[in-house]
Amino acid sequence: MAAYRADDDYDLLFKVVLIGDSGVGKSNLLSRFTKNEFSLQSKSTIGVEFATRSIRVDDKVIKAQIWDTAGQERYRAITSAYYRGAVGALLIYDVTRHVTFENVERWLKELRGHTDSSTVIMLVGNKADLRHLRAVSSEDAMAFAERENTFFMETSALESTNVDNAFTEVLTQIFRVVSRKTLEAGDDHGALPRGQSINVGGKDDVSALKNTGCCSA
Repeated sequence: MAAYRADDDYDLLFKVVLIGDSGVGKSNLLSRFTKNEFSLQSKSTIGVEFATRSIRVDDKVIKAQIWDTAGQERYRAITSAYYRGAVGALLIYDVTRHVTFENVERWLKELRGHTDSSTVIMLVGNKADLRHLRAVSSEDAMAFAERENTFFMETSALESTNVDNAFTEVLTQIFRVVSRKTLEAGDDHGALPRGQSINVGGKDDVSALKNTGCCSA
């Protein structure tokens, strides 16, 4: 168990968005990861909603700012502001509702239209605990993920299965992208520069290295 850290005690801040059809469990995945809570009386999210949680990757503390679609997906009205600055995404479908898997392709196209090509994407089949109601096979989802070059994992927000794993994998992969870009920028030691922002996504990126104030005038 990691020691308690103050909320602003982190090295990097990454914005991650949750997308997918209404009712696939986005809000419960968010609350399970950030608060270890689950609500059976799930209701559509209203208004902008995001939560944070920090994890450690290598010797860095990464703060994830995870955004929920706020019910906009019911009207197909996700705005560009929702995607702005995102460097990771969980594209979620419900394994018991095949139509939510069919719509994954549309969501992926929209996501890629608003974010940089280096955005880390995890295809997530949620509600895997409902085995007797399964309508989407793991094999079909895996084939889609391989074809589209995304990561893939099945989760259960109810049973807390693979929820931490899915988010942690996305954040770890984002960290790898940032580290690689830092190396490519000519940092011979591979150390992430402190006290300055780093552009990962390329589109008004809010995911950045924390400004430590060490070098400000």
